[in-house]
Amino acid sequence: MRSKLLNLLLIITSLAGYLEWGGGNSAFLFEAEAEVLSKIFTDAASVVHPFTLLPMVGQLLLLITLFQKKPGRLLTWTGLFGIGILLVFMFVIGIMSLNIKVALSTIPFLAVAVLTIRHYRRAQR
Repeated sequence: MRSKLLNLLLIITSLAGYLEWGGGNSAFLFEAEAEVLSKIFTDAASVVHPFTLLPMVGQLLLLITLFQKKPGRLLTWTGLFGIGILLVFMFVIGIMSLNIKVALSTIPFLAVAVLTIRHYRRAQR
């Protein structure tokens, strides 16, 4: 049960990531993902990028684990890695650019990711 809760928290906290880019543009990840999903069927070429698809695939894998009787370790690790690439990158960029909002928005995910890693490593013993 704890594995499912951690996987659900990984999905939820990943959606709270905050992005800012040139021209005063900003969005939370859930807003950006909604836009990607709306464009994927009309203009797929404009949304095909590793930093858009990899985290979404990671979230999908974690979502699949929520419907398994016992969440699969490989699916969890793969999903965590897929989402983690983007959010760690966002954290580093937020720190480097001194954009506290971006850096702080990733901390809940990073904290849950650390708890998830510790949980699965203990369960492996």
